[in-house]
Amino acid sequence: MDKLPKCAANFVPLSPVTFLPRAAYMYGNHPSIIYGGTKFIWRETYQRCLCLASSLQSLNISKNDVVSVLAPNIPALYEMHFAVPMAGAVLNTINTRLDANTIATILKHSGAKVFFVDYQYVSLASDALGLLVSNSMPLVVVIDDIDSPTGIRLGELEYEQLIHSGDSRYTPQLLDDEWDPIALNYTSGTTSAPKGVVYSHRGTYLSTMSLLLQWKVGVGSEVVYLWSLPMFHCNGWTFTWGVAARGGTNVCIRNTCAPNMYKAIAEHKVTHMCCAPIVFNILLEATPAGKQFSAGLASPVEILTGGAPPPAVLLEKVEKLGFHVTHAYGLTEATGPALVCEWQAKWDQLPCQEQAKLKARQGISVLSLADVDVKNLETMASVPRDGKSLGEIVLRGSSIMKGYFKDPEATAKAFKDGWFLTGDVGVIHPDGYLEIKDRSKDVIISGGENISSVEVESLLYKHPRVLEAAVVAMPHPHWGETPCAFITLKRGEGEGEGEGEEAEEEEIISYCLKNLPRFMAPKRVVIMDVLPKTATGKIQKFQLRALANTFTATVSTTRDPQIRNQRSQNKLQKPLLEEFVLAMSRL
Repeated sequence: MDKLPKCAANFVPLSPVTFLPRAAYMYGNHPSIIYGGTKFIWRETYQRCLCLASSLQSLNISKNDVVSVLAPNIPALYEMHFAVPMAGAVLNTINTRLDANTIATILKHSGAKVFFVDYQYVSLASDALGLLVSNSMPLVVVIDDIDSPTGIRLGELEYEQLIHSGDSRYTPQLLDDEWDPIALNYTSGTTSAPKGVVYSHRGTYLSTMSLLLQWKVGVGSEVVYLWSLPMFHCNGWTFTWGVAARGGTNVCIRNTCAPNMYKAIAEHKVTHMCCAPIVFNILLEATPAGKQFSAGLASPVEILTGGAPPPAVLLEKVEKLGFHVTHAYGLTEATGPALVCEWQAKWDQLPCQEQAKLKARQGISVLSLADVDVKNLETMASVPRDGKSLGEIVLRGSSIMKGYFKDPEATAKAFKDGWFLTGDVGVIHPDGYLEIKDRSKDVIISGGENISSVEVESLLYKHPRVLEAAVVAMPHPHWGETPCAFITLKRGEGEGEGEGEEAEEEEIISYCLKNLPRFMAPKRVVIMDVLPKTATGKIQKFQLRALANTFTATVSTTRDPQIRNQRSQNKLQKPLLEEFVLAMSRL
């Protein structure tokens, strides 16, 4: 066939920014953003984004410059997802839970030219800026509260002033190449310095379209989306752009707490929300007063969840509150969700417990991926689809990151033979659905047997007293290593110390021995007030592994008469435990 010409009529670079002008035209009078007493329609949101892009250009922001922002889920952060790329720049959303030193590292590494700071984080931002040298100092713009201005400043510039001084007739920068960067997201850096993950316009566009199609058989135009997932986390899993694509309504809340979420759900008739599994516990543990707003929901709220694999029992509990859960799996390098557990109609006939187990799977690839597999990394051969054979989950497709910013070595290490290596261990079931079994570094090898920490954790979550659980390897003189469990208990239970805690530990171990093969049962259970977590709410297993390395298991059953003596010898008193965790958090 003769070569046909590519021209402006038949080829336009893919970019999620194009969703906004369409929303302004098609859904111009439909509510776009609700935040407290502030409400915008899509026509207003488009004009505000044009004004901000115009002001950024007047501040000498040019193509591929990095614009950083430290803010919660507020209208300004949503608007910047369009305005910054409209100015040709790259958006860097910073995790609000990071410390000043890490924020300073990100600002320096990214070379941010402008730093937007919500008034609530001015003190934190000031500390971070104090760690930078003068020649790497970005221009600072404070975002005051749009509902109730506080007057707090850090320099002379303020967000709404930039909006008011901008030009709503501004012509956005033309995108030359859809491979150009649109966003820069830093990994949590739990075991090393955070790495800057670069997203392309093409990748984010395709990822957005995939999720809109695959979540609940397509997200409709009447969507009312609650921002319970931080927008700084993989750009809100691309739903910052996705809600605009459907002309839906963004309900922004500053704090992700149960009363705020339940109130917003009832008041605005929320239809969809995303969250990490940790939010399930917030919803489940809410007081009756916190739940009162959700009474009498007209229809279930659709939840897309990702992060650590949620135990089936947790999914079952949260659905009883009036939520319908879809499980996804992803990581920063895959633009958020890479797998979605698409529900099959035939599963509706199964008992609730079986349904919950199926929902806990990570599922099948999003449409933007060309392929997903589980491989033996030594041979790069695919593992059998038997639901048992372990291998590393690998991905390839247009929604995979461009690479790590200023880090060619780490980028090269992440890719192998045309695949992106996730570092997660999983299996493929006969029906093609994937299920994570562990992070590769979290698999426990006891006497040559592989033990999935996720599988042991799933059982622990079924115990009526357990609120959170994490399982790591502990040294064993005979087997090499063996499971050690760290748990927190539900409020009002197991609050005593000493003999009471030992009784709780023995009860949990006995429970595991009854429900797991003996080699998989934890030989030690440590009860903690709080498990150490990253700024994104993920349990920091590297801290727990370091703590477990101070223990030595010499018993294999709670019936062993030596158990109490062994526990006494290895007992780490609570003040010392807390001091250890605090010290580890500073590493």
